[in-house]
Amino acid sequence: MTEDGKGGVERVTFSRGYDVCLMAIDGTWRRDCQLNAISDTDATLTVEGSIQGLNLKEFFLLLSSTGLAYRRCELVRVNGTEMDIRFLRGKNAKKKSGGSKKEEAVH
Repeated sequence: MTEDGKGGVERVTFSRGYDVCLMAIDGTWRRDCQLNAISDTDATLTVEGSIQGLNLKEFFLLLSSTGLAYRRCELVRVNGTEMDIRFLRGKNAKKKSGGSKKEEAVH
Protein backbone atom coordinates (compact mmCIF):
# COMPACT_ATOMS: atom_id res chain seq x y z
CA MET A 1 0.00 0.00 0.00
CA THR A 2 2.95 2.32 -0.41
CA GLU A 3 3.27 4.54 -3.42
CA ASP A 4 5.63 7.30 -4.42
CA GLY A 5 4.04 10.73 -4.43
CA LYS A 6 5.29 13.99 -5.85
CA GLY A 7 8.95 14.75 -5.23
CA GLY A 8 9.77 11.17 -4.20
CA VAL A 9 7.88 11.46 -0.89
CA GLU A 10 6.63 8.09 0.28
CA ARG A 11 2.84 8.06 0.71
CA VAL A 12 0.63 5.42 2.34
CA THR A 13 -2.89 5.06 0.92
CA PHE A 14 -5.66 3.37 2.92
CA SER A 15 -8.23 1.47 0.83
CA ARG A 16 -11.01 1.87 3.43
CA GLY A 17 -9.77 4.97 5.19
CA TYR A 18 -8.68 5.33 8.79
CA ASP A 19 -10.92 7.03 11.38
CA VAL A 20 -9.40 10.31 12.62
CA CYS A 21 -10.65 13.72 13.84
CA LEU A 22 -9.96 17.35 13.10
CA MET A 23 -9.91 19.65 16.11
CA ALA A 24 -9.48 23.40 16.51
CA ILE A 25 -6.28 24.61 18.15
CA ASP A 26 -8.39 26.05 21.00
CA GLY A 27 -10.64 22.95 21.18
CA THR A 28 -13.85 24.81 20.23
CA TRP A 29 -14.80 22.43 17.40
CA ARG A 30 -14.15 18.86 16.30
CA ARG A 31 -15.08 16.90 13.13
CA ASP A 32 -14.86 13.18 12.38
CA CYS A 33 -13.14 12.26 9.14
CA GLN A 34 -11.43 9.48 7.22
CA LEU A 35 -7.70 9.53 6.51
CA ASN A 36 -7.31 8.40 2.89
CA ALA A 37 -3.57 8.92 2.34
CA ILE A 38 -0.65 10.23 4.38
CA SER A 39 3.04 11.09 3.98
CA ASP A 40 5.62 12.81 6.19
CA THR A 41 4.50 16.24 4.99
CA ASP A 42 0.80 16.02 4.06
CA ALA A 43 -2.43 14.01 4.04
CA THR A 44 -5.75 13.61 2.22
CA LEU A 45 -8.98 13.40 4.24
CA THR A 46 -12.70 12.93 3.70
CA VAL A 47 -14.65 15.03 6.19
CA GLU A 48 -17.97 13.94 7.71
CA GLY A 49 -20.30 16.89 8.23
CA SER A 50 -19.94 20.53 7.30
CA ILE A 51 -16.69 22.47 7.60
CA GLN A 52 -18.33 25.75 6.58
CA GLY A 53 -17.45 28.56 8.97
CA LEU A 54 -14.60 26.69 10.67
CA ASN A 55 -11.17 28.29 11.01
CA LEU A 56 -9.01 25.84 9.05
CA LYS A 57 -5.92 28.06 8.87
CA GLU A 58 -4.39 25.98 11.66
CA PHE A 59 -5.83 22.94 13.45
CA PHE A 60 -4.96 19.50 14.85
CA LEU A 61 -5.35 16.13 13.13
CA LEU A 62 -6.06 13.65 15.95
CA LEU A 63 -4.75 10.24 14.96
CA SER A 64 -5.96 8.36 18.04
CA SER A 65 -9.27 8.27 19.90
CA THR A 66 -7.57 9.45 23.12
CA GLY A 67 -5.93 12.41 21.38
CA LEU A 68 -2.41 11.37 22.38
CA ALA A 69 -1.20 11.11 18.76
CA TYR A 70 -1.77 14.30 16.77
CA ARG A 71 -0.23 16.61 14.17
CA ARG A 72 -0.58 20.38 13.75
CA CYS A 73 -1.92 21.16 10.26
CA GLU A 74 -3.08 23.78 7.81
CA LEU A 75 -5.58 23.51 4.98
CA VAL A 76 -4.21 23.30 1.43
CA ARG A 77 -7.29 22.51 -0.69
CA VAL A 78 -10.97 21.57 -0.35
CA ASN A 79 -12.92 19.70 -3.03
CA GLY A 80 -16.41 18.82 -1.76
CA THR A 81 -15.92 16.54 1.25
CA GLU A 82 -12.27 15.80 0.38
CA MET A 83 -9.50 18.02 1.70
CA ASP A 84 -5.73 18.13 1.42
CA ILE A 85 -3.76 19.26 4.45
CA ARG A 86 -0.10 20.03 5.16
CA PHE A 87 1.64 19.28 8.44
CA LEU A 88 3.27 22.20 10.25
CA ARG A 89 6.58 21.76 12.04
CA GLY A 90 7.92 23.69 15.02
CA LYS A 91 7.31 27.25 16.16
CA ASN A 92 8.60 28.86 12.94
CA ALA A 93 6.69 26.53 10.59
CA LYS A 94 4.92 29.33 8.75
CA LYS A 95 7.94 31.63 8.52
CA LYS A 96 9.10 31.68 4.91
CA SER A 97 11.35 34.74 4.81
CA GLY A 98 15.00 34.08 4.17
CA GLY A 99 16.14 36.97 6.36
CA SER A 100 18.92 36.48 8.87
CA LYS A 101 18.70 37.23 12.58
CA LYS A 102 20.82 40.36 12.06
CA GLU A 103 18.26 41.75 9.61
CA GLU A 104 15.42 41.01 12.04
CA ALA A 105 17.27 42.75 14.89
CA VAL A 106 17.67 45.95 12.83
CA HIS A 107 13.92 46.32 12.23
